[in-house]
Amino acid sequence: MNFLRNIVQNMNKLIAGFAFLTVAASAFAQNGTNSPYSQYGYGDLTNQSVGFNKGMNGVGLAMRKGNEVNPLNPASYSAVDSLTMIFDGGLYGESANFKENNKTANRKTGGFDYFSTLLRLFRNVGLSAGVMPYSNVGFDYAEKSKQKLGDETLTVERSYSGSGGFSQIYLGMGWRILKPLSVGFNAAYLFGDIRKEIEEGVSTEANYLFREYEVSVSSYKLDFGIQFEQPIGKNDLLTIGATFSPGHSLKADPTCRMIMTSSLITRSDTTSFTITDGLKIPTSFGVGLAYTHASKLRVGADFHLQKWGSLSFPAFSNSDYVLKEGLLKDRYQVNVGAEFMPNPMSRRLFGHIRYRIGAGYTTPYYNINGQNGPKDLSVSLGLGIPIANSYNNRSILNISGQWVRRTADNLLSENMFRICIGLTFNERWFAKWKVE
Repeated sequence: MNFLRNIVQNMNKLIAGFAFLTVAASAFAQNGTNSPYSQYGYGDLTNQSVGFNKGMNGVGLAMRKGNEVNPLNPASYSAVDSLTMIFDGGLYGESANFKENNKTANRKTGGFDYFSTLLRLFRNVGLSAGVMPYSNVGFDYAEKSKQKLGDETLTVERSYSGSGGFSQIYLGMGWRILKPLSVGFNAAYLFGDIRKEIEEGVSTEANYLFREYEVSVSSYKLDFGIQFEQPIGKNDLLTIGATFSPGHSLKADPTCRMIMTSSLITRSDTTSFTITDGLKIPTSFGVGLAYTHASKLRVGADFHLQKWGSLSFPAFSNSDYVLKEGLLKDRYQVNVGAEFMPNPMSRRLFGHIRYRIGAGYTTPYYNINGQNGPKDLSVSLGLGIPIANSYNNRSILNISGQWVRRTADNLLSENMFRICIGLTFNERWFAKWKVE
């Protein structure tokens, strides 16, 4: 009877979690960006960090605690305890400054960031579900250039715009198969649309050329994780984590439409191109190390590799829309971060605040006109503030700020500041109170 009662209780947890997830997914609006660099590849790529590790610049492959969701490594789900139901959601705001040839521009955006849940399904087995972005596309700018045609100098005007991106709804499970060893997986539904437009015209002519690029994705994404814990003292713990995501075809058919218009005559010529099965996601690897001292300090470092360089990408070339090699390149990312709590045993609020810091370096995954795209340097700060209530302080308000410097040789530089405000709602909803 106890076994059946536990199954019913866990099913109630699962239904509650998916009810919240359904509401979040229905209200989900694609994460935004205003970077001109998002016109390349699949746009600006994101990782699966949430409130607690955003303040540590996304570190988390080897981190595991029973009171937080960590989608970066699904093996961490096995740490959740039997009485916990966790909902973790966040909003973001972003301000970016762009500079090129002594010209500057500023853009702002913001909105929904992520949502995830976590509960214990069975003994040593945790279940998580959530929705978060995979990539973001958002740009709108114009440029002018001079071109020599015989004795005449022409001014060519071009405008670029794009929007969309890919998102993922995931369901994951983590299992502690031995006391020090846990494994897990995330299975995600990957979906979204990307739209890009280029308009080109010459000052002395009335003809304009439009190129419209569009693709819609409805596919899947798999992530596998493992974590191993090794005590190295009475209050010290070392954890090693690793992840693997297999690359595969997205079964998507990107299209390009070329539209030539003329203001002198009321006609336009349209030529359409379609590449069958033209998009793939790369095989990815990650490895991380974390050190924890009691409940006061944890420090971690992560390394990620995405094998984009082995993939071809659609591009317009020689009056045709084809898959080209050499447009993408392998992407490397290194992040380090730390979290410190002054006095976990204190009765004062300030003793329980989690202070976070992190830094990272990321190489580009695409080339621009035959040269490397922009590299990213980033630093972050964050706070985890306990929310007091009548019987525990398990819920946490997470606030983080991240500064990113993006640069490439002879191209524009970008300085971006991003703030994320998230709530880890972590209460003992299913505790059984006994009155004597």
